[in-house]
Amino acid sequence: MENSPKKRKGVDYSKWGYLFILPFFIVFIIFQLIPLIQTIYYSFFEYFYAMGGLKKVGPSFVGLANYQEIFKADMPKYFANTFIMWIIGFIPQIVVSLVLAAWFTDERLRIKGKQFFKVVMYMPNLIMASAFAMLFFALFSQNGPVNHALVDMGILDKPFRFFSSVNGTRGLVGLMNFLMWFGNTTILLMAAVMGINPSLFEAAEIDGCNHTQIFFKITLPLIRPILIYVLITSMIGGLQMFDVPQILTNGMGSPDRTSMTMIMYLNNHLFSKNYGLAGAVSTVLFIICAILCVVVYFTSNRPEEYRGKKKKAKKGGK
Repeated sequence: MENSPKKRKGVDYSKWGYLFILPFFIVFIIFQLIPLIQTIYYSFFEYFYAMGGLKKVGPSFVGLANYQEIFKADMPKYFANTFIMWIIGFIPQIVVSLVLAAWFTDERLRIKGKQFFKVVMYMPNLIMASAFAMLFFALFSQNGPVNHALVDMGILDKPFRFFSSVNGTRGLVGLMNFLMWFGNTTILLMAAVMGINPSLFEAAEIDGCNHTQIFFKITLPLIRPILIYVLITSMIGGLQMFDVPQILTNGMGSPDRTSMTMIMYLNNHLFSKNYGLAGAVSTVLFIICAILCVVVYFTSNRPEEYRGKKKKAKKGGK
């Protein structure tokens, strides 16, 4: 009998994939998952330092008392403040980014210096929020250059006190968030548009579609996954808004706490070493972010799923 050839053992490379992603899970468990579990755990306890941090109180189990206290306080108001200031910055951000992305990726326009404009648009994202806030504080103060220019041009009779006005303060926070992040959003949307097959645009032009029809019928539907990503990440960042309003209002959320955000409210409890209430605020914020992200994701994907189910139903009915 002839010797049968030996079977070669296949090499299993899957273990190397697990090895490479292991550091991420280790870091995630140590620095994110464990602190999250501890935060939720301490939110059910009375745990704070009294008498200037000299006397430790707790931890003693109080159940949902911390949650009842924060909802009896002004936390819903602070959530509304955060959401309003995020909307003020996000709506112009997404509109301007979409327009610029469509403009820069249109080969027919042959725009010169695209790389230069990309760098200029992204540069505000590299500036520290604290430096940006101090710049705006100097520009829009009562004796600042913006008020002087508006008075000299006759638009205002007297300097406008931006930081004493609810709409003025919220508008400045929204404007700063827009200027800081629209460049990053534009780069993401440009990458999404450039990933679309150019033959689709050529076919649409041959069929007689104008620029508006091409944008709304081809570009927007095909970049929807990136739009969902931008919306979710922007919403999470907006709900975690802290540094800009903290610096502009000196941590007071003035006027009358109308620019106080959820994280500023959380920071006040951490500063006073009330870890039980801080844990409750953190847990509520985590739940709100999770719910909103799930709602946005499934709402944005529902039309496509609905169309697929509708087609299947028609085929089954034939």
